[in-house]
Amino acid sequence: MKAKEKSESLFKRAQEIIPGGVNSPVRAGKSVGINPPFIKKAKGALIWDADENEYIDYVCSWGPMILGHAHPDVVVAVQESAEKGTSYGAPTEMEVDMADIIVDMVPSIEMVRMVNSGTEATMSAIRLARGYTERTKIVKFDGCYHGHADSLLVSAGSGIATLGIPGSPGVPEDLARHTISLPFNDLPAVEKAFEKFDRQIAAIIVEPVAGNMGVVLPEDGFLKGLRKITEESGTILIFDEVITGFRLSPGGAQSLYGIMPDLTCLGKIIGGGLPVGAYGGKKEIMSRMAPEGEIYQAGTLSGNPLAMSAGLATLNILKSGTIYEKLEKNCDLLFSGLEKAASEANISVKVNRVGSMGTLFFTTSSVTDFQSAKACDEKRFIEYFGKMLGQGIYLAPSPFETSFISHAHTEELIEKTIHCASNAFRDMR
Repeated sequence: MKAKEKSESLFKRAQEIIPGGVNSPVRAGKSVGINPPFIKKAKGALIWDADENEYIDYVCSWGPMILGHAHPDVVVAVQESAEKGTSYGAPTEMEVDMADIIVDMVPSIEMVRMVNSGTEATMSAIRLARGYTERTKIVKFDGCYHGHADSLLVSAGSGIATLGIPGSPGVPEDLARHTISLPFNDLPAVEKAFEKFDRQIAAIIVEPVAGNMGVVLPEDGFLKGLRKITEESGTILIFDEVITGFRLSPGGAQSLYGIMPDLTCLGKIIGGGLPVGAYGGKKEIMSRMAPEGEIYQAGTLSGNPLAMSAGLATLNILKSGTIYEKLEKNCDLLFSGLEKAASEANISVKVNRVGSMGTLFFTTSSVTDFQSAKACDEKRFIEYFGKMLGQGIYLAPSPFETSFISHAHTEELIEKTIHCASNAFRDMR
């Protein structure tokens, strides 16, 4: 591994003109005691930093790169679109094509609207739920991150947890009091909240598989219980599938688990690596959005042709479903190998995995919610992260994040990763 002189110089320069030197906090590497490598290029499952160091990438741009970086079909689609103009601020055929494929692939979506980010999608879905039900309170779950909209930063995971920020200054108490945050997988807690507030609750928003406190799977009956409670109370059930949408199956987590939410938030994969988001659901609810209805949301770059072209190229490959078997196989190969390597070195770990996403927790206990995730050995993770990065394995710089497999990850790259992990665990004893 070459010295990171160019990355260090870039980071020093960035810190003078960008808060913290980064445009998204967790990228800074502060919680794992490093200055971040600045990435120069990517191809397939590999990325290279400004100093030409090569890494096997398990961040995958935090999830979107399910096909791998610079997939030929996506590159050609973006190039052809860019030649016709990068933004019109007007309707395009590609927007309609994108809506068609999303409605076709996601079981619960009858109408969909494109936005520019996952945060914008969840923010808009919450507003729609409140306007539709004429209620104010929302229920979310500790450790689930739904973007940085004010009412959703209460007990959020992801970067909030990584940086140790309890919510965020700038969020008015009067707004925060309308958000009820409960333990993930705790159905009795949800029932108690509805006993107290019932007809005041506009929506439950949940990651059907939590991906922002590390991967935490829903326990048997949890999602089904949320669906039953919301149906009985007239509350909107929102699945935040920004991470899980099109990653766990062609129809997302709701297809995998057989639960139909009222609204679904999407992002990441539907942009093929470009900035994008979407929210959709029942026609009866979505038709309340302006200009058809009276609930307002707008965006100049919503449905941007570059993002639509990249997203369509990606979804058209995923639609057949043929790549998911390989993703599942290789993800199992990776995490079973990591678990075995840790065991051989007498390092205690627990693996949470589903589809092509997973997390290695340094703990002896099962991780089922935010409290058990926070109880894991963060110092061990930091040590592991540093030793893996030094061997050219690029992991998310936080114990509260997810590792992703792409279609470009080969068995050879995975075996190399496991070998590097064996070295790391041996040095950690």
